[in-house]
Amino acid sequence: MHNRDYFSLFFLAGLALFLSACETTTTRTRVTTALPKYEPPLTKRDFQNVRTTAYTHTESDHLAYGRHNALGGQLHAASGAIRRAEYAPRAEQVTSADSSDFRRISYSPSSILQPFSLESRTTTKLVKTKHGTKRVTVTKKPQIGSAAADWSRWPAGTIFRLLSTGQVYRVEDYGWALAGRNTIDLYMPSRSSMNSWGAHDEGIQILRWGDPNQSLRLLQAHQGYRHIRRMVLELQGSDAEAAALQ
Repeated sequence: MHNRDYFSLFFLAGLALFLSACETTTTRTRVTTALPKYEPPLTKRDFQNVRTTAYTHTESDHLAYGRHNALGGQLHAASGAIRRAEYAPRAEQVTSADSSDFRRISYSPSSILQPFSLESRTTTKLVKTKHGTKRVTVTKKPQIGSAAADWSRWPAGTIFRLLSTGQVYRVEDYGWALAGRNTIDLYMPSRSSMNSWGAHDEGIQILRWGDPNQSLRLLQAHQGYRHIRRMVLELQGSDAEAAALQ
């Protein structure tokens, strides 16, 4: 089955009920707190510079949801970095009057994109046994990590690659502090790895965009929460109303 078919079935299997039970960054009970300051969305391109933060399942506001993501599946940490990128991205503003504050990633002519693949990789290694050493074959498929974002900017199911590390993530969560923001929250397996990542701008490459119509259908039933209402408005093309929502 193709990944696209699998993802569609995954959504249609009734997982929308988890939307009211799982999310990151802040809890749904903070209904009296003002929404974060609205940021105009980035231009939808396959290469973007975004603000990244990190979260983990042991944070106090995520304990109630454990390792579950907003789609009802399990949170996963991405496989370790492949290696540092073999190219040097430069961030440039498209125009000084660009209200979306989009940054274009450009590369020097001699730059070569770091090769990567989501397919299983086969390697060999030496293993010690009581009779000496022997060479064994190991097959391993890279783990796609979980990420949280505003689903009106990066719809659920969007798969992207961090240019600095080669790690791949899929948008499976959202959160109060992410609504109307150009920030992606990366899931980390521990507090130490979360703190090590911190918050910084990161170049990403979109490998596959999620379906905004599916995200809209999943979110529409939960518009009693203002951060979800903001995402719904933006998905419906009502950016001005989304920006005005507090």
